[in-house]
Amino acid sequence: MARILAIETSCDETAVAIIAGGQIILSNQVASQIDIHARFGGVVPEIASRQHLLTLNPLIRKALDGCQLDWPDIDALAVTQGPGLVGALLVGVSTAKALAWALHKPLFAVNHMAGHIYANMLEGPVKFPLVCLVVSGGHTELIYMERDMEFTTLGQTRDDAAGEAFDKIARFLGLTYPGGPVLDKLAYQGNPVLGFPRTMLEEGSLDFSFSGLKTAVMNYVHNCRQKDLPVNTADIAASFQEAVVDVLVKKTAMAIDRTKPASLLMAGGVAANSHLRRGMKELAQGKGLPLRVPPPALCTDNAAMIGAAAWPLYTVGREAQFSLNASPNLDLP
Repeated sequence: MARILAIETSCDETAVAIIAGGQIILSNQVASQIDIHARFGGVVPEIASRQHLLTLNPLIRKALDGCQLDWPDIDALAVTQGPGLVGALLVGVSTAKALAWALHKPLFAVNHMAGHIYANMLEGPVKFPLVCLVVSGGHTELIYMERDMEFTTLGQTRDDAAGEAFDKIARFLGLTYPGGPVLDKLAYQGNPVLGFPRTMLEEGSLDFSFSGLKTAVMNYVHNCRQKDLPVNTADIAASFQEAVVDVLVKKTAMAIDRTKPASLLMAGGVAANSHLRRGMKELAQGKGLPLRVPPPALCTDNAAMIGAAAWPLYTVGREAQFSLNASPNLDLP
């Protein structure tokens, strides 16, 4: 069974994984930079790139040693080409190209968003056609797949992605970084009693917009402070989160009605949000569809998902050339 060593450095997680047969995780190593960036309230691209340089090579060796393999046991390499931070991506792409050239191994370039979707395949095969809600810090998209590695974008964010809105509101409320998990926990202590807007855009649109919701939350807090009214942070978290989840679930329901898929998937860092997972589970049950969501550890950035997405490329021999370059704005194929 072919083994692929995959590298992921699109943002602030240095990750290396070894995947056998596209589904079996032999090793999955992630070096987080959260503590480094926390003091800035967000990712600093230059610092992220430098940290990847320091971390990647030792992490590759750790991945190999962790499953008692060495380079002769690896059949191919895979790497995230984009989208992401260009400096961070370049560290992974340059390393993967150098290894592939030196070891005479085939190299496969993976779209980061395809990786998030294919994290679901690590749990076993899924039924096509499918609809996948991809929600992360930089992306909110509804993707339709008629078959393996064929992507049609049904809708996408026109401004802030859902994860970006979570982080910005958390920072505005003075919560720790990263803000998404903190808001998720805080929401359980409050009640969704504040009527924040649900932006649906024009009738029938499957696109998303969260900047208006973000502004509404900020205006509410500013007004309370100007009038010396108490600010219940837990109620704000619960109300904001419910507004985001309502829109995500309703738009997904619209996509299901329009495409009639055989299964429903969710992917991306925000897919770890417990309220969203519950809402999507209820939606899938109501529509009579199987729902696949990766475990939380595979929702955030990791290299196992890159190895899973590289597998169908490996099976058809769609190798990358050594002219491969990082592509920070790479679209799904």
